[in-house]
Amino acid sequence: MAKKQDFNKSLKDMNENDLQARIQEDSLRLKKLEFAHAISPLENPMSIRGLRQDVARLKTELQKRKLA
Repeated sequence: MAKKQDFNKSLKDMNENDLQARIQEDSLRLKKLEFAHAISPLENPMSIRGLRQDVARLKTELQKRKLA
């Protein structure tokens, strides 16, 4: 739970361009992880879930800022 709170605090310091760059970077990393997992099982498949949730948090924060 502490990781999520630290992650959310770090989002407050980023501007919209940084958020978009981070979303693209993490999305690419997610695709690579999913591809690697399809070929051979990952040692920790829960890392896919964590990364997917981080991307969702980034997108949510970006959307909040656009609507504000």
